[in-house]
Amino acid sequence: MRFLLLALACCAALPAAAADVPVHVVRHFDTPAGEKDPDLLPQGVARAEALARWFRGKRLCAILVTQYKRTRQTAAPTAAGRGIAIRTYDAADIAGVVAQARASACPVLIVGHSNTVPDIVERLGGARPAPLSHPDFGDLWTIAGGTSDTVRIAP
Repeated sequence: MRFLLLALACCAALPAAAADVPVHVVRHFDTPAGEKDPDLLPQGVARAEALARWFRGKRLCAILVTQYKRTRQTAAPTAAGRGIAIRTYDAADIAGVVAQARASACPVLIVGHSNTVPDIVERLGGARPAPLSHPDFGDLWTIAGGTSDTVRIAP
């Protein structure tokens, strides 16, 4: 009976612990304006490599990207450096990607778009970023324990 009560207490604590697990959210990096599914520009590639350097020494177990090349290319150096398989989510399914991140037992990186990142950050409990326009590349939001922090990833 004592073991059963201990197991139930541990299970009840899991959702609270998951809220303290950091989720990192970034908009894909630099692309040319007006193209439907562009590759990253050289500055975007350099910024993606800088993101991989920023993650050195930090825990990360999952990387979630949309179906577009630019999000995959933004995450590629980080994924390769850690041996993490990139998982794809539907760009229109913000609730789904937020649920995936919240269910994770360890830190997650989500790569999104100018029209999705503010919603994702807010739904994860962070302060909603201002609307993003085309030249707004490089901010990384970290949300954990009901607080959020933003850093700039420079190429």
